[in-house]
Amino acid sequence: MIDIVFVPALVAILLHKEREKGAPLTEAEVIAIRDSSAAIAMTREQHLKMIAARGYMDIDPENAWEAWQEARKEFEGQE
Repeated sequence: MIDIVFVPALVAILLHKEREKGAPLTEAEVIAIRDSSAAIAMTREQHLKMIAARGYMDIDPENAWEAWQEARKEFEGQE
């Protein structure tokens, strides 16, 4: 099985963009960032190794807006 993987992780890209903006990203911004971010194809085995090495799962790009809303709660108050 082949996975499409964002590099860097989509969650990291969105966090950077939101901090750069200084305000929460809109749904349209999240979708636009997802659609314009670099991604590579790798085997599921390679992807799982990448997740283990990085220490966290990326957000689901198919549900980027909803996943970002959940993920960003972990970063509130961290600057």
